[in-house]
Amino acid sequence: MNTKAYGAHAADRPLEPLAIERREPGPRDVEIAIAYCGICHSDLHTVRGEWAGTRFPCVPGHEIVGQVTAVGSEVTRYREGDTVGVGCLVDSCRRCSACDEGLEQYCENGLVATYNSATDDPPGHTLGGYSQSIVVGQDFVLKVTHPKEQLAAVAPLLCAGITTYSPLRHWKVGPGKKVGIVGIGGLGHMGIKIAHALGAHTVGFTTSEAKRADAAALGADEVVVSRNKQEMKAHANSFDFILNTVAASHDLDAYTQLLKRDGTMTVNDAYERMLKSDVKYRFVIDGASYAST
Repeated sequence: MNTKAYGAHAADRPLEPLAIERREPGPRDVEIAIAYCGICHSDLHTVRGEWAGTRFPCVPGHEIVGQVTAVGSEVTRYREGDTVGVGCLVDSCRRCSACDEGLEQYCENGLVATYNSATDDPPGHTLGGYSQSIVVGQDFVLKVTHPKEQLAAVAPLLCAGITTYSPLRHWKVGPGKKVGIVGIGGLGHMGIKIAHALGAHTVGFTTSEAKRADAAALGADEVVVSRNKQEMKAHANSFDFILNTVAASHDLDAYTQLLKRDGTMTVNDAYERMLKSDVKYRFVIDGASYAST
């Protein structure tokens, strides 16, 4: 079936309206009308060919939220009208030890990413969420229970959200823990909200005095301007965990000195700030925009 999308035909071409083909739902597939899709910096890297192996035409997007419009005959988890999400992957080998343990993201035979992975579907590789619809196997679809008016904010949880939640959960962040979140951008703002929701004493770090109020509004119990040496010194040897979301080159030693003995700092170095820091805190494509293309 044909659907409208935004994508690029080459690394030096801008995003433009495209007509793409989606497969008809198979027995275990879910067809989704995409309402919103977040814009991740990895979308930009891929579509510009900055990471090796981009397949064109490229339709990026892996922070997808929408409504189920059709289900295959063997689908048991979803029905038409359900609100659902799709994240960074849409298939895996399903037979290796990682897949057997429910860790398909570590698939030993090669996972299938939401875009730019080889597939039998036209045009020979997966096409992502900058589109009106997508067809995904039910095992890689998530149930969303948020109300309709919150769905635009839900979309970034499918990548930026899990990127910050995963280390916070792994290191058992919660009540009684002092946690620092470095950087208050697309990832950092979620880190603050999640750490606060988990019950940790949450401290936001920013280089900008102008973001102090923003960090507090997001849930930070304290906010430190990292350029202020006295503010940094006041927190020496006090953190159980620091989540560093800043990809730009900076002094990591300044933060390791804030950790308690056996404290941990995690750095998400695969994610960079968007080229312009003029968004608070994530661009999201509204599916209604395709109506005019």
